[in-house]
Amino acid sequence: MPELPDLTVVAEAFHAALAGRSVLSAEAPGPLAVRGTPAELDALVGQRLARVARRGKFLLLEFDRGRVVVNPMLTGRFQLAPPGMARPSKTALVLRFGERGSGPPVDAARWTADASWLPRDDGQVEVRYRDPTQMGKVYLLPAGVVREIPGGGPDDFGPEADDPALTLEEWRVRIRRHPGELKNLLKNQAFVAGIGNAYSDEILHAARLLPLRRRSTLAAEEVDELYQATRTVLADAVELLRVRVPPTFEKQARDFLAVHDKGGRPCPRCGTKITQIKPGGFITSYCRDCQR
Repeated sequence: MPELPDLTVVAEAFHAALAGRSVLSAEAPGPLAVRGTPAELDALVGQRLARVARRGKFLLLEFDRGRVVVNPMLTGRFQLAPPGMARPSKTALVLRFGERGSGPPVDAARWTADASWLPRDDGQVEVRYRDPTQMGKVYLLPAGVVREIPGGGPDDFGPEADDPALTLEEWRVRIRRHPGELKNLLKNQAFVAGIGNAYSDEILHAARLLPLRRRSTLAAEEVDELYQATRTVLADAVELLRVRVPPTFEKQARDFLAVHDKGGRPCPRCGTKITQIKPGGFITSYCRDCQR
C-alpha cells in the first residue's frame, strides 16, 4: 500500500511536472474504479491543474473548478508517461495534459529541478492510474459537489505524521487519547496521517517497541522515542525514494526496509530472527529481542 514516503515522492514529482498544464483529454478505461459521472470526467477537459499534493495516503489533484482525489489502497499505482507510450494493463484513469509556457511552478520541490524525467514544457504528458484489483478509487469532486469517501476523506484526517507543526508537545497530547496497541495507533489516520502497515513496523522497530504493546504501558521517554522514530524513519525513506523511484513512479521500492515483510531474516540491529505474524490478514514484522 502506498504510504507517506511513497506518495510524497509522487506528489512532489507530479506537481513539478504538471502544475500549470491544462487537461486535453480524460478517459476512464477502468470505470469501476472511478467515482463520478462521465459528464464530470469530461468537465475536466480544459481545466488547469493548479497543484498536486498528498494528504495522508491520498493523492490530490487540484484544478480550477474542483479536484480529483485518489485513494490507491493496496494495489493502485501512478505513472507519468508520454502519450505514445503503451499503457499498462488494468489502467483505470488517464489524464492527458498539454504544454505550459511558464515552466515548473515556483513551489516545486528542490530535488525535482532539472530532473531528466521531467516532461518538456512544450510537449504533452499523461498521468495514468493503474489498479489491477480496482480496490483503490478515484473520486471526482467538481466544485460544489459533495461525494462521500468511504473511511473518511483527506479532510477528516489528523495532522500529517511529518508535519513540522506536529511538535513533540502536540504528539504527547494527542497520543494520550489513544490507549490501544501501538501498531494500530500509528495506522490510525485520525491520530496522524500517512502511516500504514509497512512503515508502522519500521517506526516501531526504530523505537524498539513491540507492535502489540499498548500505548498505556509506555513510559514518558518511550512516547518521545516513538515520536523521534516516526520523524526519522519517514524522512529517511522520503530522501531515499526521491533518488530511487523516478522515473518509474508506478514501482514501489520496499527492499530497503529493516523488518517489514522480512520474517525469518536476521534483525539488522541485533541479529535475532525477525518474527512475522498476520493479525487480521496484514503482515506485522518485528524483533522479539530488541523490541520491548
